[in-house]
Amino acid sequence: MKARGLWIFAIVLALVLPWLFYDWGHHRHSGFMISMLSQMGMMIILSLSYNMLLGQAGLFSLCHATFFGIGGYATVHLLNGIGDGDVPLPMEVVPIAAGLAGLALAVVFGYMATKQRATAFAMITLGIGELVTTSALMFHHFFGGEGGVTTNRMIDHSLFGLNYASGIQVYYLILAWTLLSAAAMLFLTYTPLGRMANATRDNFERAQFMGYDPRMVRFLQFVLSGLFAGIGGGLYAITYEIVTFDALAAPLSANALLMAYIGGTTVFAGPVLGAVLITLLQSGVSLLSNSWLVYVGVMFIAMVIFAPEGLSGMILAHGPLARGGRLGRLTIPYLRLVPSGVAVLLGFVGLVELMSFLTIGAAQGKKLVLFGGAIDVHSSVPWAISIGCLVFGGVWLRFEAASFHKIWEALTADLKPADARR
Repeated sequence: MKARGLWIFAIVLALVLPWLFYDWGHHRHSGFMISMLSQMGMMIILSLSYNMLLGQAGLFSLCHATFFGIGGYATVHLLNGIGDGDVPLPMEVVPIAAGLAGLALAVVFGYMATKQRATAFAMITLGIGELVTTSALMFHHFFGGEGGVTTNRMIDHSLFGLNYASGIQVYYLILAWTLLSAAAMLFLTYTPLGRMANATRDNFERAQFMGYDPRMVRFLQFVLSGLFAGIGGGLYAITYEIVTFDALAAPLSANALLMAYIGGTTVFAGPVLGAVLITLLQSGVSLLSNSWLVYVGVMFIAMVIFAPEGLSGMILAHGPLARGGRLGRLTIPYLRLVPSGVAVLLGFVGLVELMSFLTIGAAQGKKLVLFGGAIDVHSSVPWAISIGCLVFGGVWLRFEAASFHKIWEALTADLKPADARR
């Protein structure tokens, strides 16, 4: 019931969030907020569909953006056909056609890729991704080359009489398909296929000895993940009205991996958290700094080293303490981590921005503004402060982290006898 309440809260929040940034004086929505929320919806579908492979079936794919992009290209051509009067299809069901395009391509490539697993599977998918990206640059008739293919989403075909001229209408279309896709993918985790995907991930040989065909399980998971990725690509095409080879290139596949892993691959809602966080970094932090990719990369490395189960795994680790009534005892230890963590963060951001400005901003004749003040990058003071914060904060944080770990171990050890008695 608690989990259901969280999902309901998230849905209500998604419905009302655009109106929290509504300009009532000029009667218009925030274009930036609508665009960011729309991108979150598309990335949630992409990351959840990727987690069908990585988290549920243990398949490390490097071509997932291929199905996202092909869904986008199919949607662009379909919208052009609808606009010309060749295809009588309402806008609300166009993402289904995009998903079928992703599914069809996944059937073709999945037949080859899923013959292998582990490293061999990853290498095959890497080749598939490069093959399709190169094809997008070569075959202009369908892919449009580097310039891509454009369309117009105002096709005057709608089940609800909408023209989708405004961003808010497109956002609610994305939200509806995000909810439908997420619900369908959640349902799949409870099916025999979803259970066997987990089994083949955890113990390939034992699942085979029980009479199941692990290769068929991998194939079906691959195909269905391509279906949902195609739906996300269709929504991408409807939103931006243009699709280029970037929509199926390797960086987007890497983004899907980042979102799923940082959010947590062992929990269904983990990729949702990852998609929201990465989109916020891309849309928000990228406006403040040209080095935002550095922060994403460092965050990914830190998650792999210190929290391999992702953000959702960190949250769920507190569940036993919460049920045992001991979560409040972590309040002071967590507060003690804040000052040292802030010092490390300030020092790291300072060094990154100083070094980045020396290579980019200084050549353009700009001034570095950091933490609300102008910084002279040629002065030794900001460098010394940044290095001092990073080094001193790192030592302090390590000491506090060791103390926190002892408290955590004591609290969890205290719970084990009580759990055993139950």
